[in-house]
Amino acid sequence: MGRRERRTEGNRAWVDVVVRSGLGTSEAVRQQVVEALRADHKELDAPSTADAWIAEARARWDADAAGWPATTNYDRLQVAFASLEARGVVVLQGCADHWAARDELDRADPKPVGIAWFTAPDVWHAVDEGMLEVNLWHGTTANAAPGDELLVEALAAFADAGLGAHFDEGRIEVAAHWQRRPEQVT
Repeated sequence: MGRRERRTEGNRAWVDVVVRSGLGTSEAVRQQVVEALRADHKELDAPSTADAWIAEARARWDADAAGWPATTNYDRLQVAFASLEARGVVVLQGCADHWAARDELDRADPKPVGIAWFTAPDVWHAVDEGMLEVNLWHGTTANAAPGDELLVEALAAFADAGLGAHFDEGRIEVAAHWQRRPEQVT
């Protein structure tokens, strides 16, 4: 397989995870794919290729989701996130970056107990690899650390939702495929 074919295959795989993440509106996803195609594949008609690849990714997602169990890891993640929010932890799903998390904490009044956040690439990794990396900060932006009550509560929230999770190198690694159903996307 040549370099162009590998790049095309990689871009198509990326479109699959972007679509399956369910993050962003249809228009935003299309724009993101068009921009990537314009940058990586100048030889292609980016808008029509984006439409075709997104439609193919959506069809594969629909077919795969039909075989998923009634309760998916995505559903379990939402239970864990709701539990964290009930404990005073803000949860940002698919946020832009750590600046977005910091800005959320800066806006909050009163300050939350903490914030759990992860980016779109973290979601894409969970779609492909079945592991979601979640950052956890105290309301002061200080990282959670082993022995912190906040970390203990967060790990318990994932366990209570039926998900394995552990703290490693500053992040919580949650054993979960991001199996968001197509109909769960607004």
